[in-house]
Amino acid sequence: MKTIKMILVTVLFGLFLQQGASLYAQDPMKASPNVYKKILLENDKVRVMEVEFKPGATAAWHSHPNHVIYALTSGKIEITEKGKAATTMDIKAGNAMYMPAVTHMGKNVGTTTIKLIVTEMKPMMQKKMNPMMAPAKKK
Repeated sequence: MKTIKMILVTVLFGLFLQQGASLYAQDPMKASPNVYKKILLENDKVRVMEVEFKPGATAAWHSHPNHVIYALTSGKIEITEKGKAATTMDIKAGNAMYMPAVTHMGKNVGTTTIKLIVTEMKPMMQKKMNPMMAPAKKK
């Protein structure tokens, strides 16, 4: 009986930890469907998403791997990264920005709808090659 209780407590504790960690590691498509509208392309290398922030709209806490943002329209957005103070950015239509992996939330603090294309780069599986198995160099 004690073994069953111990297993149950361990499983529940694990689920609690996983749920707490996921608070800051949400997929943007799940965390903010009000803003992340549609996946335009997804494969083993990238995920391309259509994003639309209406004035006052907020994207809940979510995470991205390294990604590129292309602004279709201009606007003003407030971004809060995990553990940092909020910063406000003026986004200009036609600009592209590279962003390293991040956990953040965002809010449109302007008066116009902001439309973006966000392209996430998926981490590549790096194969560690045994030097003894490396292809022979041609002479």
